[in-house]
Amino acid sequence: MQTYQGSCHCGAVRFEIDTVLDNAAICNCSICSRRNAVMHRVAPENLRILQGEDALQLYEFNTKTAKHYFCKTCGIYPFHRPRSAPDMVTVNIFCLDGVDREILADLKIIKFDGQSFSTET
Repeated sequence: MQTYQGSCHCGAVRFEIDTVLDNAAICNCSICSRRNAVMHRVAPENLRILQGEDALQLYEFNTKTAKHYFCKTCGIYPFHRPRSAPDMVTVNIFCLDGVDREILADLKIIKFDGQSFSTET
């Protein structure tokens, strides 16, 4: 397991995660496809907000189960609690220091069908 530090674009929000960064997910739901993020899921105890918790803006829609956090200043999405796993945190890997698009070649990419996801049985 490795510790990665990250931030929003303006640096108002800084955080770190402990994880093995070997996979990431892309989702086709309405918000994920528009923000075009590549995400990596971690347990909440593996995410630490180092600064700027007060700079985070919560966005909820539809069922209000998912909790999407954006920087109030620059609008960047660093992480959220997904509807499909509200007990976890999903981090935007492009907010992690030193992680760029070239790392995608080394990651297992999981395609999540958020458009069809339902919590109903």
